[in-house]
Amino acid sequence: MQFTLNTAELFVPDGTEPNAALARTTHLAVGAHQDDLEIMAFAGILECFQRTDKWFTGVVVTNGSGSPRDDVYKDYTDDQMREVRRKEQKKAAVLGEYAAQILLDYPSSAIKDGKNRGPVNDLAAIVRAAAPEIVYTHNLADKHDTHVGVAVRLIEAIRTLPENARPKQLLGCEVWRDLDWLCDTDKLALDVSAHENLQAALLGVFDSQVCGGKRYDLATMGRRKAHATYHASHGVDVSTGLTFAMDLTPLIQDDKRDIATFVKMYIDRFAEEVAQRLAKLH
Repeated sequence: MQFTLNTAELFVPDGTEPNAALARTTHLAVGAHQDDLEIMAFAGILECFQRTDKWFTGVVVTNGSGSPRDDVYKDYTDDQMREVRRKEQKKAAVLGEYAAQILLDYPSSAIKDGKNRGPVNDLAAIVRAAAPEIVYTHNLADKHDTHVGVAVRLIEAIRTLPENARPKQLLGCEVWRDLDWLCDTDKLALDVSAHENLQAALLGVFDSQVCGGKRYDLATMGRRKAHATYHASHGVDVSTGLTFAMDLTPLIQDDKRDIATFVKMYIDRFAEEVAQRLAKLH
């Protein structure tokens, strides 16, 4: 594929011809940074792992050069961090047996610029070529500007495609704000109980982040276990790991639907649920 930036890369772990590798994709995840996919979209990785009829493809939109750093990485330049994080993402793709891993290599500023159509064009081309059934991305209530920017650019990209070229489902997942606050009727609970060894391995690959001062490995596994226990207050645990998602599918089914209004609908329903409970018990 031809991407906007000549530094972008399509990596295929098993050596399959790139077009064929993309064409076999059933589950696609689009994240802002290296390691976002493994944090937010493990349900998709798990569903495709060791399968020949289902394949996971990851897309990382930014270059990760501005990440915090410590330990052995504390004196690394932005360019050095960019290369380290690219290598780490490729290692994750090998471990997780991804169909393909795409690194678009944009600076975060390009994603937050709504006038820059490069990311939109690239994402539209990827979705068209991969033709996934389901797509995972960041949730629109995430508190990281670049994460929300990626989700918005992805929605804009899918909206440029004809209806028959769009995925059946688009899910907004957790990284920099979990979705425990969603009303249970609005919350998609994704079971990620299996293969804890693979989960730990995928998170541990990103040594520049873990040793660089952020224990994403422990925090992510802890959040999944906490969700599994706290999801239902009046029943025994039925899983040992859950991630939550916001269903963004209506936004790619109706191009006129306003994104901000759509997210506010979830927030308003949560506020109303809290108010009703207090009124009942007051």
